[in-house]
Amino acid sequence: MVTRTHRWALLAGCLLLPASTLCSQVFVVGEKSATSDISTSFTPTNLPLSTQKLNERGRRELVRNLEAEQGFAHRPMPIGVLTLKANGELSPGGEKYREMIYKKGQAAAPGDRVVVTALNIKGDKIVLDFNGGPYAKHRFLSHIQLNNAPVAANTGEQPMGSRIELVFPGGLPDISAPEVKALLEPIVDFGVKSGEQAYADTLPPRVRNAIAAHEVLVGMNHRMVLAALGAPESKVREKESGDADGARYEEWIYGHVPQTVRFIRFRGDRVSVVEIAALGKPLEIRDKNELEEGDIPANTRVIAMGDKAPRKEGEDDAAAPTPPSLRLPGEAAPPANAQGKVQFPDKDKDKDAGRKADRQPVPAAPGSPADPTAQPPLSPPQSQQQPNRPSNQPQDIGRPVPQLSPNP
Repeated sequence: MVTRTHRWALLAGCLLLPASTLCSQVFVVGEKSATSDISTSFTPTNLPLSTQKLNERGRRELVRNLEAEQGFAHRPMPIGVLTLKANGELSPGGEKYREMIYKKGQAAAPGDRVVVTALNIKGDKIVLDFNGGPYAKHRFLSHIQLNNAPVAANTGEQPMGSRIELVFPGGLPDISAPEVKALLEPIVDFGVKSGEQAYADTLPPRVRNAIAAHEVLVGMNHRMVLAALGAPESKVREKESGDADGARYEEWIYGHVPQTVRFIRFRGDRVSVVEIAALGKPLEIRDKNELEEGDIPANTRVIAMGDKAPRKEGEDDAAAPTPPSLRLPGEAAPPANAQGKVQFPDKDKDKDAGRKADRQPVPAAPGSPADPTAQPPLSPPQSQQQPNRPSNQPQDIGRPVPQLSPNP
C-alpha cells in the first residue's frame, strides 16, 4: 500500500511540471544544411587557344598524355556530368551544383586524388572520366539477354566517379595536353609531377626539350625514350643481317599504318638508329649521335653493405681490404698465379665401396638348398640309384667308355 501511494505521488508531480520543460528540440538535416559548406564560386580561365583545327596526331597525343594522369580536386566533384566551356562558365553552377551533390553524392572532396580513367574526343568537346566515371560499365548490355542469359553480367557495382565535358564553342582547336590541364585547373589541379616528368627535370635542357616535344634523339637511353614516347606498341629482338654471330639489337615500334610509324633501335642502353615512316613522305633515317658527352648522365655505382669499393688509380693492393677466405688462421695463402695440386678421385674404389655399402643379403627361399634351416635330403639306396647296371660298367658315367674292336 505504501509503494502504491509513492507511485501516485510521483505521477502527480510529473503532471504538475511546466509544459515548457517537456518540449524537446528536433534538428532536421536538409539540402541547405548539408551543402552549406560547399563553395560555388568559380573563376573562368583566360588561356589563348590556337585557330587551327586538331588533327589526328594531336588526338593521339591527347589520349597518350592525359589517360591515367593524376591530379587533386580543387572543389567537391559530384557523381554526375559537369559541362565546362573553354575559358567560360561551369554548368551546373550555383545552387544547382549543390543540389546535384546533395542528390547524387560526392565523387571527390577538395584535396582528394583523382585519376583520368577514360578520355574521348567527340565533335567539339573532350570528355574525361575521373575515378571510373558516373556510369556503370555495360549498363545497356546488362538489359539484353540471349537464350535467357544476359550479354553482360550485372555485378551490382555502383559507379562513384565524375565526368567533365570540356566544350569548345568554336570547334576543337589544335590543343595540347598541358593546355587541357590549364583549362581544367578550376576543378582539378594537375600540378603533381609524374615519375617521367621528375626524371626529365634532372636532364640537360636539350634532352629535356626533346622529351617535352616527344622526340627521340640518337644517343638517348631507355628511360629517356619512355619519358618521351611512353611504352612501345611492340618490341623486336634481332641480329644484324648477314652476321649470324653478331650482337643482338632491340627495336621498339610506335604507331601503325596509316599512322606515322617510328622504329627506335637500341644497342645496349643507347639509341643507335631512329627511323620515321610517314605516309606520303620518304623514309627518314638518323644514325649519327645527336647528343653531346655532357647530355648523357654517367652511370653511378652505389656501394651497398658488403660490397667491395673499387680501387682508385695508383692505390696499392695492400691498402685494399682482404677478401673473405676459408683458410685457417695462420695458413699461408698460395701464390696468385700458382696452380694447386689436383687430387683425382679413385672411381673404381669409390664405386666398389658404394656397392658394398648398398649391397644387402637376400634371404634364401624356404626349403631351397641355400636355406640353412632346411634338412639335407636322404640319398636312395644303391640299387635304386642305378637299376639294371652291369657290373663291368665303370662307376663314373660321365667318363667315356673305350670300345674294344674284335680280333681280325
